[in-house]
Amino acid sequence: MTQLAQLDETRRRALQPVKLVVVKLGSAVLTDSGRLKHSFFARFAREITTLQEQGYRFIVVTSGAVAAGLEALGFSLPPSTIPEKQACAAVGQLRLMRQYEQEFAARGQQVAQILLTADDIRNRRRYLNARNALKALLGAEILPLVNENDTVVVREIKFGDNDNLAALLTSLAEVDLLLLLTDLDGVYDCDPKLSGEAALIPVIEEVDESVTAFVCANKTAVGTGGMLSKLEAARKAAAYGIPTVIASGLKPGVIGRVLAGESEGTLFLPRRNRLNCRQHWLAYAVEPRGSLYLDEGAVRALVERKTSLLPSGILKVEGEFDVGDPVSCRDADGREIARGLTAYNAIDVAKIAGCHSREIAARLGYSAGDDVIHRDNLALIG
Repeated sequence: MTQLAQLDETRRRALQPVKLVVVKLGSAVLTDSGRLKHSFFARFAREITTLQEQGYRFIVVTSGAVAAGLEALGFSLPPSTIPEKQACAAVGQLRLMRQYEQEFAARGQQVAQILLTADDIRNRRRYLNARNALKALLGAEILPLVNENDTVVVREIKFGDNDNLAALLTSLAEVDLLLLLTDLDGVYDCDPKLSGEAALIPVIEEVDESVTAFVCANKTAVGTGGMLSKLEAARKAAAYGIPTVIASGLKPGVIGRVLAGESEGTLFLPRRNRLNCRQHWLAYAVEPRGSLYLDEGAVRALVERKTSLLPSGILKVEGEFDVGDPVSCRDADGREIARGLTAYNAIDVAKIAGCHSREIAARLGYSAGDDVIHRDNLALIG
């Protein structure tokens, strides 16, 4: 089998079972100099509804609210302060949703707006509420349009960008594919805007340092991401066990060609030892309140044997956290290897660090169990 045939077979196997897709649209695809590209919305609605008739379902993560509000408020450049960005988002979100609603209504498809902050995903109850809302919309054959709630967002509750939001939705909505549409054809071995020798990489098996080393992290004028954030999103989706495709949203018919397994964009393969939904939430959605530094034996036990974390393997405790809070598990050099929910608060973990589990009651005067973090409340970062 030739290399080209092998690549085609890899795409076919990865994309054949796909039915539910998260499609993320970046500002560079949706806007031009702060103006919404009306022709794109008409084409996008036509392509999505055609694919829905073939049995596919979609959740759309859409950027563009801030960019759409720039002109209305007289900004010649993207806003630099959070209040200005919030004002642009408040004006632009209306224009953005109106455009989607008009184009999809013309094809008989109802749409719904969902605005989220990182806090909605970190909080387990709100996370599950968001999941239930998405499932209800999909069950009613309504197309969800998801965006970060830029009108109220502040740095502490930002996702970072919509690439990260889209990656977190993969497990929240239990989807089959993450499709990131941008203004590039995919991932290149060097920046195609700077070099005419840049070559498209058709398939990436794993997002590691060798991949990120040659990717330009420069941000677009109206977007908040960059190729580096898309690689990180692909890595998170792979951890949940689903593929990602990065492709050009400027090319008509690109979504259908991707789903048909044609040679389009860059395909990221899923991880075999996938995280389940709860583990994915633990690994990538929660914000650790502290860190536990582990010895070599504890690291091996977590990574290789998938065990619980016992106090005997803890070298050092950092941060202030309570029972049930998320904490980061790190090796002696500070590299994060896992996240989990602790059964003890920071003060008590420091007291039992390095001791055997049978000594917990004697040191603390009580015992909440042998494990500092039970394996059911632990997710490996990889």
